Amino acid sequence: SEIAKKSIDERGCIIVTACMGNAIKLMNDIAPEHLEVMTASPFELLPKIKHAGAIFLGEYTPEAIGDYIAGPNHTLPTGGTAKFYSPLSVENFLKKSSIISMSKKGLQEIGEACALIANTEGLTAHEESVRVRL
Repeated sequence: SEIAKKSIDERGCIIVTACMGNAIKLMNDIAPEHLEVMTASPFELLPKIKHAGAIFLGEYTPEAIGDYIAGPNHTLPTGGTAKFYSPLSVENFLKKSSIISMSKKGLQEIGEACALIANTEGLTAHEESVRVRL
């Protein structure tokens, strides 16, 4: 209780919104590490939730279930980073490469647009690498 009291005293607050839409917008702005959705129909709100590390749906899904039993990774994005990062997963430990291949016809169709973008960025060597192939 001492740890919880200190946390509530230093960082806790209660926010009341006029409607559920405002609450969801605020929640997406905050991008919480943990989000408990305790409404009569939590699954109806799920598609509107864009930024949260772990989402706990319904009155029978306390955070502790996700922390200890349900199985998702407990290394979650904190401090609002759920806006642009996901919970740690096995994919964080895999090396991936992007593989790109163009046909002559494909390059002819999109090459000018690519050259224009490169030129706009001031990357003339990139521009020329496309133009010489056209």
